[in-house]
Amino acid sequence: MLRKNRPVFAIGGEPLGKLRGHDIELFLDVKRPYPPMLKRPSYPASLETRKEIEKHINELLEMDIMRKIGNNEITEITTPDLITWNDGKSRLRGDFRALNNYTKRDRYPIPRIPHALNKLEKAKYITKMYFIRGFH
Repeated sequence: MLRKNRPVFAIGGEPLGKLRGHDIELFLDVKRPYPPMLKRPSYPASLETRKEIEKHINELLEMDIMRKIGNNEITEITTPDLITWNDGKSRLRGDFRALNNYTKRDRYPIPRIPHALNKLEKAKYITKMYFIRGFH
């Protein structure tokens, strides 16, 4: 869907998946070293599943939705998980369930309606999308 509708999701020649001007801040109630609950080992996966996970990761890297981390960066809070349907299609997801217990709650995570309407004042296009399957 992203590639098919590139002009909608990549404005001004930006790479797909780049959303500039909208930062999300998460605040954790714990500091490093993280509790063992947050440092889960990878799920056991067959060679075929690992290849499928790598395929999804490479696709997300190509689309510039994900980036490789450097040697000085650490990511120890998520475990990749592959969901496979009966028709052979699959989807990659990160398992962040353990992180929810340590994240400070945002009282207003969704913009208030009046603020959102004010931002639409100079909108060129207004669309409605069904995001039940919009994962990236």
